[in-house]
Amino acid sequence: MIKNGLQIGLLIFGMTFGAGNLIFPPSLGFQSGPLFWPAVIGFIISGVGMPVVSLIMGTFNPGGFRAEMNRKISPLFSLVILTIIYLAIGPLMAIPRTAATAFSIGILPLAGDGSLQLGMYTLIYFALAWWLSVTPSKLLSYIGKVLTPIFAVMIVALFVMGLAAFTMPELVAPMGKYSDAAFGTGFIEGYNTVDTIAAFAFCIIALKTMETMQFSSRRDYYISVWAAGACVAVLMGFLYLGLALLGNHFPIPADVYGNPSINLGAYVLTQTSYALFGDIGVWFLAIMVSLTCFTTSVGLIAAVSEFFADEFPRLSYKAYVTIITLFSLGAANMGLNQIIHLTLPILLFVYPIAITVVMLIIVNKLVKLSRIGMRLAVAAASVCAIFDIGHQYFSIAAATSVVEKLPLGMSGLGWFVPVLICIALSFVLPQKISGDVDAQ
Repeated sequence: MIKNGLQIGLLIFGMTFGAGNLIFPPSLGFQSGPLFWPAVIGFIISGVGMPVVSLIMGTFNPGGFRAEMNRKISPLFSLVILTIIYLAIGPLMAIPRTAATAFSIGILPLAGDGSLQLGMYTLIYFALAWWLSVTPSKLLSYIGKVLTPIFAVMIVALFVMGLAAFTMPELVAPMGKYSDAAFGTGFIEGYNTVDTIAAFAFCIIALKTMETMQFSSRRDYYISVWAAGACVAVLMGFLYLGLALLGNHFPIPADVYGNPSINLGAYVLTQTSYALFGDIGVWFLAIMVSLTCFTTSVGLIAAVSEFFADEFPRLSYKAYVTIITLFSLGAANMGLNQIIHLTLPILLFVYPIAITVVMLIIVNKLVKLSRIGMRLAVAAASVCAIFDIGHQYFSIAAATSVVEKLPLGMSGLGWFVPVLICIALSFVLPQKISGDVDAQ
């Protein structure tokens, strides 16, 4: 049971830990300065706690989140929001970002900057990703048992040796939003890893893999799910903390952190590798980053293709793999910073809704809740997310005014209290249902 769970955990961890997981923790570590601990705690809650809980909740039910939301909210909502989520974590954002990150951090120092170099690298990258994704049975063997252990050991070596070399924290004054709301800013940075919404996708991979395993009872199945979740939580939390501490200790020059075109997380990883390994450092970095990002790309392509093949069977799984791979290839050539900038509104909209759904599933497992109240909770999360996008991304004065009046609004958590109120109403409103949901 536990062995099966650990195997699945390594597979899911390998697919989950990718682009954002590498670059955001070191950046947070540096920018938070002396407010490191509240910032990193916020980051780990949203970047580890919520994704793992989401994965467990989605995997408990053989029908995944689709079956849960069909009954608790509505089949139409389930289809629409999952389609948006899968597009966001697939070709519109996460998949291209993995390839762009791998090139920016690992390959650019070797090949030089330029559209030709980026195009050649992404062509090879996505050709290999297509080859692995087109046959899902390869995922556990290649990713879970081979590629994941390799890149995990390399990352640990980098930050352990880096912390030994850079023993004194920089502890510059907290930068940007970290000076006013370190915890909330760290929490929002955890959004950028995309792991909570990625869990909606990866629970499909977990479910498909578990179908190939033998379980003597439902209890053994649940134990395996918990073991997989614990494995993912421990590995991700450990690597996040190590990478964030590395950023907190790394001496970044003022002309670098004052340059908005430079990704601070990428800078820390690059310069640490060079400082530790000299000329070999460029190759070490290229291999580590490419493997880390590649496993995520493969997992996302497979998961998104599985979803669309199940929900829209007019095309085959292989056809969806091909379409998603080709689209991601084109999007990846936009460049890393451009992808991050353009996809922030999607994250700000989807994340509160995804977290709300997970909260509803958890509470509904314990007590009966009103479908009306659960629908109100999702509606509240959606409306608050729209106002937050208007405030954070478009700087609309009216939206800012609304966000300022919401509890925790200026911390990026304005949706939280309204959702809690709606969940509380779900205890008393009519049309109560239990949390038991059959696969659909």
